[in-house]
Amino acid sequence: MAATIKDVAKLAGVAISTVSYALNGSPKISDETKRRVARAAEELNYRPSGAARNLKKRKSETIGLFLNALGGPFYSQLIEGIQEVVASYDYKLIVSSTYGGENSSAHRVLREKFVDGAIIMGFDIRDSLILTIAGKSLPIVVLDRELNADYVHSVRIDDEQGAYEAVSHLIKLGRRKIDFLSGPVVAYDNAKRFAGYRRAMDEHGLPYARTIKAQGRYTETTGYQSMKLMLAANRLPDAVFAANDEMAIGAVRALQEANLSIPDDVAVVGFDNIHQASYVRPALTSVGHSRYELGAIATQCLFHSPREGQSIVLPTELAIRQSCGFGRADGSPSANA
Repeated sequence: MAATIKDVAKLAGVAISTVSYALNGSPKISDETKRRVARAAEELNYRPSGAARNLKKRKSETIGLFLNALGGPFYSQLIEGIQEVVASYDYKLIVSSTYGGENSSAHRVLREKFVDGAIIMGFDIRDSLILTIAGKSLPIVVLDRELNADYVHSVRIDDEQGAYEAVSHLIKLGRRKIDFLSGPVVAYDNAKRFAGYRRAMDEHGLPYARTIKAQGRYTETTGYQSMKLMLAANRLPDAVFAANDEMAIGAVRALQEANLSIPDDVAVVGFDNIHQASYVRPALTSVGHSRYELGAIATQCLFHSPREGQSIVLPTELAIRQSCGFGRADGSPSANA
């Protein structure tokens, strides 16, 4: 398998964006770092494809990033990873929300091809539109679905496995009534996290709702509201796995307002390991992944990927803190707690 820019970065001991800067001769990078990157590239026989050179011949020199929403703590590191690689090619980055569906500015920019490449993390943008507009003049990377075609690439998190490991950890700690606090039912990552939850419950013969009921929009407010509905229905689980950290934090607030102890009465686990996860009380156990790496690799796909669509899946890691009950399944404290 041919070496990738990620391989070069690892061998040289630098960030992916630094490799881009170095190979493009940017004055931002020291001569010593350029030499180290060049040696690593030579050792791995890394050769950037012609796609990057072709992309730079186009006129707008702009990459578009299209997101479900522009607020929230999840996106900052993602955008940082994208921005650094975009800047290393002397390109500009525009960011737009997909809110408003087909009438949104994001849809217009894509339909009229105002950008030279697009990164999409917006379930409001349909597969059919992506497949229609993608081409040599507009390569596309999707972050929230499995979609591969010519000039369409997928870079995503291993959502199902991350959810499976989180729920399995709760089960090892003795939790048996575990509810899933859902994000948007139409979202690909939400569906995969629900699938990981179901797989863990099935493996241990534990009952669970076969279809998603309470759901929100990945916000703290909807997590709070969904947990309130659960409590009002007199349906108290002994653990909650939330589709993302913001919803988990909202659920924690609702449980505390009901004078319930976390984790003694109800354990809570989230997903994304955002910065706030370690600062809420109790500190939130969460499925972590590198949002910077997700953004950087996605952007490199626009500049260096071949015509044939490729699929890249990034791993997750469970950050164990106080909200799940114990540091480890054997009851001993966690280093992250």
